[in-house]
Amino acid sequence: EQYTLDEQRLTVPNPPSSATFTSKIVTRLNPAGNTKLMGLYQSNGVYCTQCEAEGFRRITFFPDRPDILSVYTVRIEGSKEEAEHLLSNGNPVEHGDLENGRHYAVWHDPHPKPCYLFALVAGNLDCLSDTFTTASGKAVDLNIFVETGKQELATYAMDSLKRSMVWDEETYGCEYDLDVFNIVAVSDFNMGAMENKGLNVFNDKYVLASPEIATDSDYANIESIIAHEYFHNWTGNRITCRDWFQLCLKEGLTVYRDQEFSADQRSRPVQRIQQVRVLKAGQFKEDAGPLAHPVRPAEYKEINNFYTATVYQKGAELVRMLATICGPDLYRKATDLYFERHDGEAAIMEDFIRCFEDVSERDLSQFLWWYAQAGTPEVVVSSTWNQASGTYSLSLSQHTDPTPGQNEKRALPIPIRFQLINASGKTVLAETSSPLVNDDVILLTTDEAVVTFEGLKDEPVPSLLQGFSAPVILRHDETEQSRLFRAKHDPDPFNRWSAVNQFIVDGLIASSKENSAHEWSAELLDIISLTLADADQDAEFRAQFLSIPGEAEIARGVGKNVDTAYVHKAKTTFLTALGDRLGLSGIELIHKQDRQIPAANKLDAAGMRALKNALFAPLLAAKIEGAEDLISNQYRSADTMTDRLAAFSSLRVWSDNAALVDDVTGDFYGRYKDIPLVINTWFQVQAQVPREAGLELFTRLLKHPDFTLNNPNRARSLLGPFVANNL
Repeated sequence: EQYTLDEQRLTVPNPPSSATFTSKIVTRLNPAGNTKLMGLYQSNGVYCTQCEAEGFRRITFFPDRPDILSVYTVRIEGSKEEAEHLLSNGNPVEHGDLENGRHYAVWHDPHPKPCYLFALVAGNLDCLSDTFTTASGKAVDLNIFVETGKQELATYAMDSLKRSMVWDEETYGCEYDLDVFNIVAVSDFNMGAMENKGLNVFNDKYVLASPEIATDSDYANIESIIAHEYFHNWTGNRITCRDWFQLCLKEGLTVYRDQEFSADQRSRPVQRIQQVRVLKAGQFKEDAGPLAHPVRPAEYKEINNFYTATVYQKGAELVRMLATICGPDLYRKATDLYFERHDGEAAIMEDFIRCFEDVSERDLSQFLWWYAQAGTPEVVVSSTWNQASGTYSLSLSQHTDPTPGQNEKRALPIPIRFQLINASGKTVLAETSSPLVNDDVILLTTDEAVVTFEGLKDEPVPSLLQGFSAPVILRHDETEQSRLFRAKHDPDPFNRWSAVNQFIVDGLIASSKENSAHEWSAELLDIISLTLADADQDAEFRAQFLSIPGEAEIARGVGKNVDTAYVHKAKTTFLTALGDRLGLSGIELIHKQDRQIPAANKLDAAGMRALKNALFAPLLAAKIEGAEDLISNQYRSADTMTDRLAAFSSLRVWSDNAALVDDVTGDFYGRYKDIPLVINTWFQVQAQVPREAGLELFTRLLKHPDFTLNNPNRARSLLGPFVANNL
């Protein structure tokens, strides 16, 4: 009579009247039968939990709102034979033996946390261990637990973790706060990773790596995701969300932090280009469709549906805009204030913004509309030049199309980083009295505005939205010659790449229509070719000029009734034209990169590999003499997975030599059939084959004995790329 239990909840109608009381709940679970992989489940014999967002209720009854913060002491008992390691959040307190071959461990987390951050892992695992000393001298034990025999594959993940800890101390003043930091990598994990306090659980795809089984991109992803989950220790764990409507508070901020970490570790221009490509391919598409929603949604039926590109990627862009508007010094002061003011609390978005208002003495109430308003703003810019007065004016306007449930849109504060360039490609310092301009940023806050610059001798060329300073669509009335000029001389690397990429996008859109007579500009092809050969530029940055826009981006430009056959033909025609322009010089550029790569194949050679492997598609499309043999030879002799996979995927998608394609496809499978992570890649490459051949191949692979829907990684490896394959 003290409780009632139904399918939804456990109710205690008359709890004790005292302020403090103890409730004891005994729950029986079947982890082996939990195929949802939420709550407590088994992965290859290892007990594991996943509680975000509402998985804890599948372990025991609990008021599992994220604003209910509790201190957890966890005692785990189990069979020594079945579970050598018994892990939970916080610090180890006690462990020992029990009767009948069993043992126990007690863990205590002194930091109050919501139940979605609870974690438990128990099983037979190997461990890679290391130590870290914080800036204040605190010693921290670091452990990465992996399936048996795989600990050496976690070496790069450990290195990434230690670099993340140093970066967070130096950049944000955030030290780690427990005695132990543990990571567990399992193959059956439904997400990329989870930031549980002191015990991060990872999909092993984002932990395990060696040059023989992982590509340079895999290494970059491991570095980024290890950092992301570690950074959550402060932005998500120490300060958590009051409710799930505030998901962007922890995810947008932490994505921005991991993006900046990667930019500091690698090529900043390349990182920004890749971030924007992901944003446009996923989030812009989301904003333009029937599922458009604000970064902070006003309602939801199922919270798991809001782990979206809008919440994560666009959420990060909003934090980036705050940093741009306030500047680096005030940004750091604002985040310091945020950590000081809200440590140990469940916060909301307004708490974060208020810290920026207080340190900058700005009214940022308008900025909050970025969190409430769906859709991608369109900024239109036109320019006028007055030779007699030496004045140059930029007319700017903004507009956001209606989205489901939001027909009326407000003007948003849009920071546009800019420079003016003279005919020699040098930056021009121009005077302006406009209150919208602060150093190199125009802050557009109204539907329309005009900014006038004075004291100029000649008409400048504007470089606008440098570094993609706001998540908007920029429409600029610049001439073709002006854009070609920027493709050669723009001082901002992102905008130089963007100028070339926009030419490619426009050309692919034009040639993706029926009866198109589009011809590729010889000057554009020359710019790309000369950029690729420019040894003064970072090799990985040069490789970005060969990154062809995706079909989704092309289709959006074409409009309704897109015929993907024309899109495929347009891409092939462009690659052929570029391959013809490169010719044998493209072959020589590949050889040059090969000669420069150190024998040890260190990670700092990733850019050289990226450049030479990016050349494969245009050379194959143009059927340049010797290209197919060169790529085939690279496949056979490669000593890194990066080079072997690049050769395999290029031949699989672009070669019409059926015998060769079948040979390398079979050989790749035979080499790696016992390494699940690599076989996932084998499925992924084949799911990208275009047209009818791709559909037939996909149908066969669904029946392949190694394909299963029971493992998330394997299911995604085939289904994900096929769904994205619009050709």
